[in-house]
Amino acid sequence: MKKTLLILLVAALAACGQGTHPITGRKIAGVMGMNGAEWLVRPERVAEENPDGAIDALNLKPGMTIADLGSGVGYMTLRMAKRVGPTGKIYGVDLQPGMLAELEKNAKANSVTNVVPILGELADPKLPAGQIDLILMVDVYHEVSQPQAMLRKIRQALKPDGRLVLLEYRAEDPSIPINPEHKMTVDQVRREIEPEGFRLLDPIETLPRQHLLILVKR
Repeated sequence: MKKTLLILLVAALAACGQGTHPITGRKIAGVMGMNGAEWLVRPERVAEENPDGAIDALNLKPGMTIADLGSGVGYMTLRMAKRVGPTGKIYGVDLQPGMLAELEKNAKANSVTNVVPILGELADPKLPAGQIDLILMVDVYHEVSQPQAMLRKIRQALKPDGRLVLLEYRAEDPSIPINPEHKMTVDQVRREIEPEGFRLLDPIETLPRQHLLILVKR
């Protein structure tokens, strides 16, 4: 029953869209609020998304500077923080102060000291220019209400060899039980993001339900 209520909550939130993308016509999904924070840490997420397998595919190294854009309460942030070690840094970026408060609480509870919370804006993650090795967006890009402006800021934040990584539920597969507005196709990602100075590498399709999409600067 609890899981069913969470699924209904996510569906309700998705109904609050934010317009359409000017290139693909994709309906932009509503942003999950604090009421959905429990969904982010549901036990089923390990089997449904294989988060550690996703991070393995990113080949993170000690000392890297990473940004988790749309970090929420830190589900992926804390996992990556351990991979980059004490010489590395993770920026946890979110639009909601409540999410960042939970992120800080969870980092402290797990003795993680290399996480820096940042309160971002709708079109600006507020990241330092040219300093980020990798920016990760897990089930987040499809909710960005000003994607073109946000991508320009993301590109500015990345190092010359930096990577933008999206995890998005596969819209090509109707059997995946996620609201359609919270899914994306590879073609949509390519058409929306490559015009902003990125190049999409070959998709990684080893995760149970999500595309793992790596984009590099042109």
